[in-house]
Amino acid sequence: METAEIRRRFLDHFERNGHTVVPSASLISPDPSVLFTIAGMVPFIPYLTGQQPAPWARATSVQKCIRTSDIEEVGKTTRHGTFFQMNGNFSFGDYFKEGAIGYAWELITRAQADGGYGFDPAKIWVTVYHDDDEAAALWRKIAGLPEERIQRRGLKDNYWHTHQPGPGGPCSEIYYDRGPEHGPDGGPVVDEDRFLEIWNLVFMQEEITDVESQEKFRVVGDLPSKNIDTGMGMERVAYLLQGVDNMYETDQVFPVIERASELTGKRYGADHGDDVRMRVVGDHVRSSLMLIGDGVTPSNEGRGYVLRRLLRRSVRAMRLLGVDERTLPELLPVSRDAMKAAYPELESDFTRISRIAYAEEETFRKTLQTGTQIFDVAAADTKKAGQATLGGSTAFKLHDTYGFPIDLTLEMASEQGLAVDEGEFRRLMAEQRDRAKADARAKKTGGVDTSAYRELRAAGPTVFTGYEELRTDTRVRGLLRDGETVPAAHEGETVELVLDRTPFYAESGGQDSDAGLITADGTELEVLDVQRPVKGLIVHRVRVRKGELLSGQDVFAQVDPEWRVGACQAHSGTHVVHAALREVLGPQALQSGSYNKPGYLRLDFAWGQALGPVTRSEVEEAANLGIRRDLPVSATYMPLEKAREIGALALFGETYDEEVRVVEMGGEWSRELCGGTHVSHSSQIGLVTLTGESSVGAGSRRVEAFVGIEGFRYLAKERTLVSQLADTLNVQPEQLPERVSRLVAQVRDAEKKLAALRAQELGAQAGQLAAGAKDVYGVRFVAHEAPAGSAADELRGLVLDVRGKLGSDAPSVVAMASVGSNGRPTVVVATNERAREWGLKAGSLVRVAAQTLGGGGGGKDDVAQGGGTDPAKTTEALGRVEHLVGETVTRGG
Repeated sequence: METAEIRRRFLDHFERNGHTVVPSASLISPDPSVLFTIAGMVPFIPYLTGQQPAPWARATSVQKCIRTSDIEEVGKTTRHGTFFQMNGNFSFGDYFKEGAIGYAWELITRAQADGGYGFDPAKIWVTVYHDDDEAAALWRKIAGLPEERIQRRGLKDNYWHTHQPGPGGPCSEIYYDRGPEHGPDGGPVVDEDRFLEIWNLVFMQEEITDVESQEKFRVVGDLPSKNIDTGMGMERVAYLLQGVDNMYETDQVFPVIERASELTGKRYGADHGDDVRMRVVGDHVRSSLMLIGDGVTPSNEGRGYVLRRLLRRSVRAMRLLGVDERTLPELLPVSRDAMKAAYPELESDFTRISRIAYAEEETFRKTLQTGTQIFDVAAADTKKAGQATLGGSTAFKLHDTYGFPIDLTLEMASEQGLAVDEGEFRRLMAEQRDRAKADARAKKTGGVDTSAYRELRAAGPTVFTGYEELRTDTRVRGLLRDGETVPAAHEGETVELVLDRTPFYAESGGQDSDAGLITADGTELEVLDVQRPVKGLIVHRVRVRKGELLSGQDVFAQVDPEWRVGACQAHSGTHVVHAALREVLGPQALQSGSYNKPGYLRLDFAWGQALGPVTRSEVEEAANLGIRRDLPVSATYMPLEKAREIGALALFGETYDEEVRVVEMGGEWSRELCGGTHVSHSSQIGLVTLTGESSVGAGSRRVEAFVGIEGFRYLAKERTLVSQLADTLNVQPEQLPERVSRLVAQVRDAEKKLAALRAQELGAQAGQLAAGAKDVYGVRFVAHEAPAGSAADELRGLVLDVRGKLGSDAPSVVAMASVGSNGRPTVVVATNERAREWGLKAGSLVRVAAQTLGGGGGGKDDVAQGGGTDPAKTTEALGRVEHLVGETVTRGG
């Protein structure tokens, strides 16, 4: 049974039993402290906790999930994978244990011909929480399971939560006996390879906090209602029903492994090491496909870093399997074809997805060259010091700076006969993760535990009035300082403030938060920031300028009107630029991120190459023509499905409710899902002036612009600059390009003449330098520091001239260094054929010198070049070359 059919039968079963089918949420978690959606129930947490009323009494979904905590174990075992799908059914205060058990038993044991999965009831085992007598009795009643196939376990195994403060509860897990060939008898408490868990029924009834581990947490109290949250592992059910041994061999993953096998000539199943690498490829290619599909792009932090790591691990695995050419163009389309039956959007969006993935592979191929040079220097130093272990700090640098997976460093070290200090590497990685987690917690929330926000949210959502008004009478619902609610705030303090109603826009959708004041009798607060740390709750960070503020006090909130005007211009300007990009470049130039504030905007979009000056001008003109047309701007609420039907564009990575706000400018010209504030007609934007265009990652570009009065000021500043240049050069402004070009040409001619004179001067030294060669254990050795400012090609020419004058009858080595006009040192080493016969190779010699200079280098055995950052060590660098020459000769090469 194909995975897509397993999915269809699951949803059909629960839809027939009164459940609303809910589409999968994005893989990108809306919680800033969590990178990805890690479980099927995550999108339903607000309903399970009672923070928001559930739109349905019963729901069912197949949720896309990503977990990367064990990424380095992927492929080594058949239990670890990054992307997976969780089939779930949910009840919000409707049915409870009996319903959950009944629905699950019916689906898994019903005959396949009747729409079920057809599992043999005699091979089903279950576990329940150790004191959950009710669940055990229901399994006996509904399924007729004998007591010996109902096993009891503790918190570690049969209590479920997300490892974050939130909902939790005892659970009952369903296992399938795969047979004696997979392990000993005795049920899941004895062996979980033979007895494979396929479904977890969670009886969600408690709210927990202070979560330290699976078993260590504090129960806050009962949830407002008893809920059901279940999770069936799609991949596990698939490999059981498809008669294969593990998730890698299912129909959605194995086609990629088969293609990898064809490309490498390695047979899957013949060698464990090769199998591990092919499983890494199968898993990571699929995960990368799904992440890019949901709007993640490679970067050096957060979600983008995880994606970059997945892509690079798959590329490296193929290299270790013997393929040095590009491989993603061969593998990614195979994964798309395997997944498109369940996720058809992957096919329609494949042009964008593939552009990003292929660009990242090309970037990594270049990175491999640079990183390998760094590794070679470190390995040589390690051996020279008589050590057998490469430092963990080197491995971390290769990982953090050059994107080398640790297994790549381990593999390269092994080839050199070295081990790696993995303990130090993992310590540095843990420190980095801790810093990242601390940054995520502190970002925008000051590290406040979200449970404090949830308590305030329980009183109802904050009513946002800012679409209709900028001034609102309201009441203080709560004050927080350092994560704790406080009764009052005093002059000079900075606190967080929650109001019942507010006109202040909270930062979201790329739009910065509003500025303004909150006042009461004798009290004035400056609004510094506005955020939504919990869905439905708006939190203001304020500084008490004067007076005292009390919880429960009536106040007057007023947005700075000039700030809001600028914010509306910038956000509407972002929509205009997005529409202009699509008009000029085509519909594939989709927005992938944005930020705007009064007077400024930046917009990231899917595109694989730089925009030339002509294209930039076309985009800028299209944007300003749209502004000049005075297009009406409207905002309409509608169901998400209808918004998709009319072609409203959604921002990648954003999550949307079933009811969405669609902002239109001139109808189809610009139609986007957006919660931001906008002008009422496009002419009110005033002006959009593009100021820059750059790369922000593989397959992604960024444009920046000034908007409104800031756009005018930018152009006025440029006009003044042009006028000053024209006056200085005594030409008309339109003659500036020709005049500047002529001056540049004159400067270049002068530089060429100076370089030629310098080369003659250096060349005249060649005979003198050759005549002064030293004897180093039979090797004619020349070391020389050329005058500062010598170009690298000049230095190289002098080295080769000296080597030529030394002749070929005796081994000769020439090493020279110079500090360039940029203040950075360069070193060049050359050897003749006799020297190379003695084991003296230019590449090895130059690496020693370059490392002394704080850099790296390499080249051929006869001539090599390197550089560094420390110009004060050129003498020492040449001395190290001489020392290595003597050491190599005396030890016989």
